[in-house]
Amino acid sequence: MRAFIPNYQLTTPASLAEALTLLESEPGVWKPFAGGTDLMVLLEAGRLAHRNYINIWGLNELRGIEATDTHVTLGALTTYTEVQTNPILRREFPMLCQAASETGGLAIQNRGTLGGNIVNASPAADSPPALLAYDAEIELVSNRGSRWLPYQGFHTGYKQMHIDPDELLARIRLPRNTAGLTHYYRKVGTRKAQAISKVCFAAVGKTGQGKLMETRIVVGSVAPIVVRCVQTEAALRGQRPDEETIAAACASLVREISPIDDIRSTAKYRLQVAKNLLADFLATLRT
Repeated sequence: MRAFIPNYQLTTPASLAEALTLLESEPGVWKPFAGGTDLMVLLEAGRLAHRNYINIWGLNELRGIEATDTHVTLGALTTYTEVQTNPILRREFPMLCQAASETGGLAIQNRGTLGGNIVNASPAADSPPALLAYDAEIELVSNRGSRWLPYQGFHTGYKQMHIDPDELLARIRLPRNTAGLTHYYRKVGTRKAQAISKVCFAAVGKTGQGKLMETRIVVGSVAPIVVRCVQTEAALRGQRPDEETIAAACASLVREISPIDDIRSTAKYRLQVAKNLLADFLATLRT
């Protein structure tokens, strides 16, 4: 079954201001259309329920990667290819580059956007675990102004998030505080390329005098949203990454995630893989 194209409307604003005015004038009627790598799949399958879209692909205000002494800021329309080729991101935020390289094939990487991956709000998305582990912030804009908020907490449930109908995601900001961190990113799928993850795991950590000074642990595809495992992080703080600590951390992780059985995998498999990845990550911090 395919969608009937005349049932849909796509309008292309000349500027960000024009796009925001349209969103404000008819709240809930219009939704943004960026790279379209997810929406076009639904359209082809006849499952794209919403009918009216704003084509934001050409809005230069939502593009670009800028760096200051303290942050790297990415426009919401930054593609996965642009993420991979940026020298600062490759050097300081390697997990985000790895996530971008493992998202789809080259065509999707050239067209898919970081902002689209966020607002599509899939718990199996590849870049959100890395962004959460790097303590990303996001900027939402509307005709009422702009607001920055932590990415942690933005997603509230499956396909639900803290964004109003008249707002667009404009930028993503990463603090340049990754010096001395160990970076660990693993995507587990049916195959290496062009697969939706069964489990996606991103973590950073730092040790001092043999103890865990800092960890940030994020797991995708194991709950209705991508999960930042703050209780497990708290349990690890100040501990030595020995076998006893790893066992306790895995027990904590089990309490923070809620995997399900679906067409791609089973809850039991996801739970075991998540524990294995956590144990492997903590083992790397012992060296």
